[in-house]
Amino acid sequence: MYNKKIPLDLNCGFRIALEVFGGKWKPYIIYELIDKSLRPSEIARLLPEANERVINQQLKELMLYGVVEKKIINTQNKHSEYSLTELGRSLLPIIDAMRDWGNDFKSTLQQVIDKTAK
Repeated sequence: MYNKKIPLDLNCGFRIALEVFGGKWKPYIIYELIDKSLRPSEIARLLPEANERVINQQLKELMLYGVVEKKIINTQNKHSEYSLTELGRSLLPIIDAMRDWGNDFKSTLQQVIDKTAK
């Protein structure tokens, strides 16, 4: 895992929350795992803009913090699947609120984009 130059401030709940589920792709990964377990390749297909290496790195971080778990499936072709833990499920109201806020803000953002394009 990446060694950060600035140590995590454990006295700030906001920084702790951002450490656990902040980042460009972690909220998307958590959202995609709401109802199902997914293989890494399936997650990559659902997030085509994301680099596969970055997805794997973010999955490792989510596993480290106990948000997702990895299960090795012993079939003829061994593979792994990721799913949310109970801790991961506790983040769903936050992820839903972020999505709802973004949907509500969409028209305002479009106006800002239109203004700056002129």
